[in-house]
Amino acid sequence: MTTSEAEIMKILAEEGNMRRAAERLFLSQPALSQRLQTIEKDWGAKLFLRSQKGLTATPAGELVIQYANEMIMRREEVFETLQALNSKVHGTLKIACASIVGHTWLPKVLKEFVTQYPDAKVSLITGWSSEILRAIYEGEAHIGIIRGNTDWKGPKEHLFRDTLYLVDTEIETLEEVFETERPFIQFKSDSNYFQEIQQWWQRHFTSNPKHQILVDQIETCKQMALNGIGYAILPSITLSGTENINRINLNADSKDFELTRDTWLIGYESSLQLRQVQAFTNIVKQQAQCLYDYSNNK
Repeated sequence: MTTSEAEIMKILAEEGNMRRAAERLFLSQPALSQRLQTIEKDWGAKLFLRSQKGLTATPAGELVIQYANEMIMRREEVFETLQALNSKVHGTLKIACASIVGHTWLPKVLKEFVTQYPDAKVSLITGWSSEILRAIYEGEAHIGIIRGNTDWKGPKEHLFRDTLYLVDTEIETLEEVFETERPFIQFKSDSNYFQEIQQWWQRHFTSNPKHQILVDQIETCKQMALNGIGYAILPSITLSGTENINRINLNADSKDFELTRDTWLIGYESSLQLRQVQAFTNIVKQQAQCLYDYSNNK
């Protein structure tokens, strides 16, 4: 049954009169009678009985009328859903995010996103930046958030820049690093993060740290420093400003040796056109503009 045929059955049942039904349908009575005959032929049953009092639905007609009403109602529901899709954010948002950002800054962004767009779903992958790039390449994520320098050829946008700090419970100045026996705690990374720290170190010191500890996660590194085991170099995104620890800004006079860390938003143009990705990107940009380096507080 077509939509127009369902509408004819609905109006005939409501009016119970061929003339009034024809007027509502903007048809002549002969044309409406012809349409009804075609519908009855398709169903293989008499659907209405005619009398001086008007039209009366047969048992078969009552079934077809019910079907027609359900069909029209379902069509309206689908139409409303389609309209909602054009005005609301639906679908699954697939994000691949560098672990350090996923553990610190991203939860605030996602809270804003799910609050504004409760009909959207979120799928999140965290890992090293190389893993984020692979997830984007292989279509496992719509959008990626990576750290450090990137040779991504597609659309990318700079979100924010972290200052790096030497943190320790005892050391208060860089000069004390020359004399301390405390270990330098570092964490593994697949990026150029370690290399950048080494270059900065060679710029300021003539020898390597006397003692070193290597851990597998930045959070482990941070907790060991907070618990007084040794000193570490951490990006400001990991510091809330409430830690009971000394923070030494590692910015140098020369920008070539300034120790900072950039965060980028990347993706393919096709993915960036998705409504849920556009909504997330807008929130990310807003939050990045509002980002405040609390580790500057003393």
